[in-house]
Amino acid sequence: MELKCKVQNYDWGKLGHDSKVATLIKSGQPDVTIESDKPYAELWMGTHPNGPAHIIERGISLSEYLKDNVDAVGPDVRKKFGVTVPFLLKVLSIRKALSIQAHPNKEHAEELHKNFPDMYKDPNHKPELAIALTPFTALCGFRTINQIKTFLKKLPELTQMLPEVAVNNLLSHETQEGSEVILKTVFESLMTKDKETIAQSLNILLDRLDKEDESTQAFLLYSVVQRLHSDFPGDVGCWAPYFMNYMELRPGQAIFLKPNLPHAYLGGDCVECMACSDNVVRAGLTPKHIDVPTLIGMLDYTGYTTEDMLFTPSMEDENSCIWRPPVPDFAVVKTRVESGDSYNTIVRHSPSVLIVTSGSGEACDTEPVQVKPGTVLFLKASRQLTLTPAEGNHIEVYQAICNV
Repeated sequence: MELKCKVQNYDWGKLGHDSKVATLIKSGQPDVTIESDKPYAELWMGTHPNGPAHIIERGISLSEYLKDNVDAVGPDVRKKFGVTVPFLLKVLSIRKALSIQAHPNKEHAEELHKNFPDMYKDPNHKPELAIALTPFTALCGFRTINQIKTFLKKLPELTQMLPEVAVNNLLSHETQEGSEVILKTVFESLMTKDKETIAQSLNILLDRLDKEDESTQAFLLYSVVQRLHSDFPGDVGCWAPYFMNYMELRPGQAIFLKPNLPHAYLGGDCVECMACSDNVVRAGLTPKHIDVPTLIGMLDYTGYTTEDMLFTPSMEDENSCIWRPPVPDFAVVKTRVESGDSYNTIVRHSPSVLIVTSGSGEACDTEPVQVKPGTVLFLKASRQLTLTPAEGNHIEVYQAICNV
């Protein structure tokens, strides 16, 4: 069944036809008008109440349909989650950085929702998987202690703001083991520094780096920090690239954001899948509510490399690969079928939401549906789609399923 899905026009989204979200919805719904100066940030494909999908041919929401068609969910998912689609599939198009944030685990989410229901709207965790559709940049996880030490030695503008004892403790620490407590102390002192001092130090840093040679600018991430500062002048989050891994993903590469992992998407387009929740704890690069004490207390201060942060799929057959995170809420399958071929999708004991990201042709369960970029489909549990590209074309599809 074909779905009509919700577009979110958040300020950080890419504008007009520069946005992958905009081009997908325009392709899928030709009668939609794309405004050149309007941000098209996210396409939501699921049953989340803030952006529910509707079944086009029936004129009802997917949630309403499931109430009367519980078999569409399947017994395994019903037993674990109830009669619902427990994941939210999205496409994101990012022009300005999203906030430095982390998501609580299930137990912490329940506690935050109970104590602060106005800020934390539901009791669910929010693990996320992001798969790059275009070159995609992000901050993800804390760097290794040695990388952070290297930056501290070259950034007097940063160390002069921080407690001398804390900085010396970090610089004298030789191994990754046992570094988490020391890093937490340094990071907390930075994130709680007064705004005026943060702004002054950033201006001094950028003035200095502006006069440096290109290799020094590249090593000290001048263009990254400058861009963050232009979008969020004087924000403490502009210092984050020196503590967190700066990731440049190629199309098809992915990162998995487990609970308590600090991250921030910076730019590009991606397919994202997550547990059906809105729980976000923020601490920088945002005009939204920030909760520094909660974030500092919950973060994973483990040191990771950029290679550690990449989340690789496994091949299921010659046409499809699957990213299977260590959570029951979701997994994502990418399927590509070339011209002159036809492919039967693997039967899943789970409802599926699928979006065509490139190519065109036909998808058939019981009745054929003509598909092209931007076509979004719902497939019942234990059903199969036959994908047949148009002559001389291909079909590329991302499919979200439950990981049960």
